[in-house]
Amino acid sequence: MPDAASPLSIRETAAALGVSAHTLRYYEREGLLTVPRTVGGERQYGPRELDALRFLLHLRGIGVNMAGLREYVALVRQGDGTVAARRDLLSRHEEAVNAQLVALETALHAIRRKIAKYDQLYSPPTPTAKEKP
Repeated sequence: MPDAASPLSIRETAAALGVSAHTLRYYEREGLLTVPRTVGGERQYGPRELDALRFLLHLRGIGVNMAGLREYVALVRQGDGTVAARRDLLSRHEEAVNAQLVALETALHAIRRKIAKYDQLYSPPTPTAKEKP
């Protein structure tokens, strides 16, 4: 990966973030990000754009839809006067993630109980000393 101080191309940024270049162009078209360009029109992703993209991808990862991303970005662009609104928005997402974690933990425990039951019902024979390779 290039030096952190050097701007990254769209291809390098996509690889660094584990997304497609199409995704990056889509986020830009949707107004979620403004990316500086070279004189020749090539996108240049710097630390600011990378940080913003990482956070937006985290939000997408927890199920925030595009409308939610646009709402968050609009608040950020309005400046410091929206910090409380941004905090409230993120707090609601935090609550949703916590609910998802509880649901996942419950499902995990159910799966583990079922595995333990199957382990009791069927325990594969252990090879004897003669059978071991």
